[in-house]
Amino acid sequence: MDYIKLTERLIKALVIDEDAVSVKEFPSDDENKVEIQVMVAEDDMKRVIGKNGKIINSVRTILKASSSLHDHKYINLNIEGF
Repeated sequence: MDYIKLTERLIKALVIDEDAVSVKEFPSDDENKVEIQVMVAEDDMKRVIGKNGKIINSVRTILKASSSLHDHKYINLNIEGF
């Protein structure tokens, strides 16, 4: 499963400035763990995080559900604005 493409597709659907979205995977010591870093424009941070973090937690839930269906990896999703 390509979690990077899935994450990028979900985040780009939420933001106004799609060109500013950057999604990268970082290596992890554990082979069952995937580290994903999302960078979005500072203006889009509110849209991606949502009230009380509900939207970003929903994105995490979708990634977790996808992982449980395919390869049972732990997905760690971090988001930052620039």
